[in-house]
Amino acid sequence: MNLPRRPSPSRVASFRYAFSGIGYLLRTQPNARIHAAITLAVLILGAWLNLTCMAWAMLMLATGLVWMAESFNTALEAVVDLASPHLHPLAQIGKDVSAAAVLITAITAIIVGALVLGPPLYARLLPVIRY
Repeated sequence: MNLPRRPSPSRVASFRYAFSGIGYLLRTQPNARIHAAITLAVLILGAWLNLTCMAWAMLMLATGLVWMAESFNTALEAVVDLASPHLHPLAQIGKDVSAAAVLITAITAIIVGALVLGPPLYARLLPVIRY
């Protein structure tokens, strides 16, 4: 059976849709705003500490994974609400497990951040702490 295909959007339109999704996240999701504030703090702290390329790579990977998890969670919640407007135990399980994925990813990112930022931050602050 051949189903009609929607025309694929142009590359510019694809980027516009993606940026629209980021805007939606930041406008509507309080946790995404928290992620944004923490991301900004990590970027500033990393620049202040003059991190190595490998340290930046680890931080960016961890940060990107948190943003991906938050994005997938928001998308899944919207689709579940559309498909199951009434409360259903399976819909709740889907939402809860998706939220758990964000939590697990955020905790992992905190651990990565502490391992990457901790030693250079300690070394930078040690002379200040001694006095």
